[in-house]
Amino acid sequence: MIENDNCCKRIKKRSEKEYKDLQNRLSRIEGQVRGVKKMLENDAYCPEILVQVSAINAALNSFNKVLLAEHIRTCVVNDIQEDKTETIDELVATLQKLMK
Repeated sequence: MIENDNCCKRIKKRSEKEYKDLQNRLSRIEGQVRGVKKMLENDAYCPEILVQVSAINAALNSFNKVLLAEHIRTCVVNDIQEDKTETIDELVATLQKLMK
């Protein structure tokens, strides 16, 4: 984890593999959203659209799981090793937001 001197936000440098994996997942999700938009434009039947939206939600949840797991393995572990226990509170708050 690296502090950015220009602002108070924290940043994360990702490996090329992690970056590409996350980008690929988001690109697939983008494609799914464009597909649903096209279905709407083509007057697709409601249940067909709903099934596709459900697939998008599942893809977003999968993206979150991958990102969260990597966050715990790297950022959280590193901060705990550096005795930055406030990261635990941040993680708990993040999980609470994800579980709404």
